[in-house]
Amino acid sequence: VQLQAFGGGLVQAGGSLRLSCAASGRTLSRLRMGWFRQAPGKEREFVAAITWSDYYADSVKGRFTVSRDNVKNTAYLQMNSLKIEDTAVYYCAAGDLGPGTGADLSMYGYWGQGTLVTVSS
Repeated sequence: VQLQAFGGGLVQAGGSLRLSCAASGRTLSRLRMGWFRQAPGKEREFVAAITWSDYYADSVKGRFTVSRDNVKNTAYLQMNSLKIEDTAVYYCAAGDLGPGTGADLSMYGYWGQGTLVTVSS
């Protein structure tokens, strides 16, 4: 599976961005899709995931929405009400479907290259 993430950029606090993750090689509907982020000097952390349901980190719940378009074979992360602390490189990841929230990095065998999101005051 090859993943390509894009859609990052510079946005003011309170604004919105939509990240996309285009997949090739396997059908998205048969995969767990996750979004993670890594801020400078910090470890990569879980943001959201989608399998048969969607799951979110507490820090983004109510502001971010994960979805996928099986026809376009693309996953999305809609980010609203962005905060300065959301600034990070965002990565999409794919793994086999299974139980759990998808918060564990080890659930994913495929990673995109990352896209930078910068939220300014």
